Amino acid sequence: MSQRKLTINEIKSLQEAFVSDIRKANIRLREGEYQFTLAEGIADLQLNLTFPDVRDVIRKTSGDKDIQDIQIIRKIQTILKKMEKGNVVRILPKKKPWELQRYMLLGFRFQDAENNTVVLATDQQIKQSQDLLQSTMKQQDASLEARNLSLIKVGAFGSVLLASYITILWSLVQPVISSVVFILAFCAAGVAAVALGRALTR
Repeated sequence: MSQRKLTINEIKSLQEAFVSDIRKANIRLREGEYQFTLAEGIADLQLNLTFPDVRDVIRKTSGDKDIQDIQIIRKIQTILKKMEKGNVVRILPKKKPWELQRYMLLGFRFQDAENNTVVLATDQQIKQSQDLLQSTMKQQDASLEARNLSLIKVGAFGSVLLASYITILWSLVQPVISSVVFILAFCAAGVAAVALGRALTR
């Protein structure tokens, strides 16, 4: 399962789940039962800032052997839909039509339908995940800044290159060719082309 870049809405959803108080669930979350096991699996993945799809959840809870079994996938999807209606998980919108739906817990502490308090993550685990989220957000911001700087460089070098070519063509159509203008424009074009090539390869 690859770690995808978090969107602003996903970051907000994670932050809300981390600070959520005990949520009232309309279903039973008894240890040893399937709903509890699925909630535990999603919690573990979500603490690592991952929004799992149904195959990720199956892989986490029962291994790789069942992730291609369509009947098991449909069974788990039905349970997860029930858990959504029970105010335990949220089904996230697909980024691409062919992708599987992804899931997240609304919080890590619940009071289930039998009034049992269910804790799926300790305060220390939540704090570690919050720190990880902060670090991930900083990395994404730095990556975005670097990308924007790269685009600015490409635009600047491209403009210099274009201006140099125009100057070269302009000097060639003049009745008297100015060698100084031609040489300067030619050198500027060469430097801009090299710089542009480097900027595009990074």
